This record gives sequence, C-alpha cells and structure tokens, in this order.
Amino acid sequence: MEREESLSTAPGARGEPVEIGVGMIGHGFIGRAHSIALRKLEWAATVPSLRPRLVAICGRDGAATESAARRFGYERASTDWRDLIADPAIGLVSNGGPNGLHAEPTIAAARAGKHVLCEKPLGRDADEAYEIWTAVARAGAVHMAGFNFRFFPAVALAQRLIADGALGEIRHFRARYLQSWLVDPAAPVTWRLDGAAAGSGALGDLGSHVVDLARHLVGEPAAVTARTATFVGERPGGHVDVDDAFAATVAFEQGAIGTLEGSRVAPGRKNQLAFEVNGTRGSLAFDQERMNELQVHLPEAPEAGEHGSAAPAGMAAAGFRRVLVSEQHHPFLAQSWPAGHTIGWEDSFVFEFEHLLRAIGDGTQVGPLGADFEDGYRCAEVCDAIARAARTGTEQQISYRDLDDHT
Repeated sequence: MEREESLSTAPGARGEPVEIGVGMIGHGFIGRAHSIALRKLEWAATVPSLRPRLVAICGRDGAATESAARRFGYERASTDWRDLIADPAIGLVSNGGPNGLHAEPTIAAARAGKHVLCEKPLGRDADEAYEIWTAVARAGAVHMAGFNFRFFPAVALAQRLIADGALGEIRHFRARYLQSWLVDPAAPVTWRLDGAAAGSGALGDLGSHVVDLARHLVGEPAAVTARTATFVGERPGGHVDVDDAFAATVAFEQGAIGTLEGSRVAPGRKNQLAFEVNGTRGSLAFDQERMNELQVHLPEAPEAGEHGSAAPAGMAAAGFRRVLVSEQHHPFLAQSWPAGHTIGWEDSFVFEFEHLLRAIGDGTQVGPLGADFEDGYRCAEVCDAIARAARTGTEQQISYRDLDDHT
C-alpha cells in the first residue's frame, strides 16, 4: 500500500505552532494518561512547533468512549479504530489499546501517512514487534514506543551522568518493578492474564520497562538466565496462562552483569520501579516512589546540572547523597515549574509527547532520548529470551535482527 500524504508539519509564519490532529486508541488508563498529557501541552512553559488538536478517540464501549471524548475534549468518538485511520484530519495516532491491538492499527496508521506512538510492549512477542517496527519504518512515519520512564527527570539525569562517564566503567545494573494488584487470589481475570491477548504477564507488562531502562542506561543485553512463576492459575472468570512474576540475570555486551525482576504479587508495592547502577568510580540509585530524587555516590559528586559545580570533596564518599531534581537546568524542568517545584508521574507523558511533537515538527530524532520502534523490538527480543531461559532452564544468547533482515 502506498503511503498517503498527511498533514503538513512545517512551522507557520513567525514560528507559531502548526496544528496536528490526534487520534487516540483507548480511553482507559493509558488513553487517559495520554489525553491529559496532550491537553497539558497547551499550557506548558515551552511549546513545540506542533500543537495537538484532539480530533477523535476510539474505544469498544460506545457510551464510555463518548463520555471520554467529552471529558478530554475530543471532537468526536468512535468504536472502530479504522475511522481514525481514514480521517485526513488526523496526523498522529496514539495507540494505548490492549497489547493484541498494537500491530494492526499502528501499521495501518503509518501506511496511511500518519505518525504513531504505540504503548509498550510494542508487540506480544519479538516477531510481532519486528513486524510493527519494519512496516512503520518503511512507511516513513515518525514512531515512538511508549516507555515513559525515560522521561522522568531523575532517569534522564542518570542516563546523562552514565553517558558522560561520571560512573566510570559500568559493572552492575539491578532493577525491579513490583506491583500488588494480583496478591488476592480472588482478583478476577482480565485481558492482562490472557496469553493470547497480552503475550505474557509481568514479563511484558512490567519487565519491558526494566529491560528498556537496562538498554537505555547500560547497553544491549547479550545473554540471560531466568525463572518465571504463576502462583494462582485459576481466578474468577477463567484460567491464567501468563506469569505472575519473573527474575532474570543478565550479561551485557560491554561486560556488566545485572538482575531484572518483576512481580504483580508483591504485597505493599503498589507501583515501585527501582534501579541501581554501579561503576568503577561511582553509583546511582532511583526509586519511582520518590521520583523527584536521584541517589548519587561519587568521590566528588557533581551537582546534577549541565556538568555543574562539584559538591564538597568527600561528601559522597561516605555513601549516597540525595539530589532533588527540581532545578531549571535538570532534564525537562524548563518545560515545567519554577525551581523547587516537583513533578508527578503523569508529567512524564507530557515530556514524552513534547519530545515526539518536536521530532515530527522539527525533523529531529526520537532516539536516543526517546524510544523508537527499534527500541521496542529489541526490548521484545530480550523479553522473549527471558521467557525461553525460564522455559528451558538454560542460558539464552540474545541476537537482534536488522531492518532488512527477513529471516
């Protein structure tokens, strides 16, 4: 199918933002987060060269979708995602639907000349993720995978410090993502517990985030060993055929070793993503439950700015020190509030969409700050390797396909 022409992305006269129509697939948890972020962009301190216009939102329940359209300010609602693809007023499709609804609408949108954001995991397995990436890339669309944790200021600061060599050679990376919503064995079955719809359980849902952060901060995993567990196989509404939890060890291409863990049955952990990175010269630690803080240990810890001033010698040598990432020179904070005003989880989506709209409007790259569909595919390869390692009880080597690799 030939790629159709879509909306112009050239800035208007005197540099004012040009409008780009947005179609949203999904009005639940993620659709709501995306919609709120797009609305908040209208009032952000810095404005990208494209201004989102909320054209249409799609969902399976007509009444609920109509209600969501009114709440979030969409011009209309639909129960068929194909309506969004056919609408010439839409230049960007945001796919926040269930995992099984990622491939077909996302590929169709790109082939219709629209840019696309698709939530993680990009595909239910690596083959599906590879199909999405290659089809969308060949269509010429700008594409982003929805790994919003990259857009936490503390995470972006950690990535900057690691890339600048402040920690020296990286030796360890350990990360965990823990939730508790399935602790109760009477919790009912949802699509997230159905392998055909979700692909996997905690591995794809939570593990994709920790795998993406591992790749983003440290580099490509080369081999993994792993265990997975399904603790409750029967729940009200049906059988569970995905994992409740996983634990993996990983060897990175550049020599570091690490551990990755995810669970949806960890009492007391509502939504904790945490990681620690250890290098030859220092360490960093982050916990999403304290998302405006980065823990830093360096012999002479730099103030977390644009390669800013050093802290008093020896301050960090005795342990970690807390860096509150709320200054204007910290990542993304110029788009937010005055110094000292902290941000919330939902702001990561604002920064994510701002970055995507700049990439579309200004011709800049989504990566390496943001995750594109190649990142989404590579993450899926690692998750598949973890699943194979758990199934076989053997270490699994990880290899990645290129854009033109059809094998």
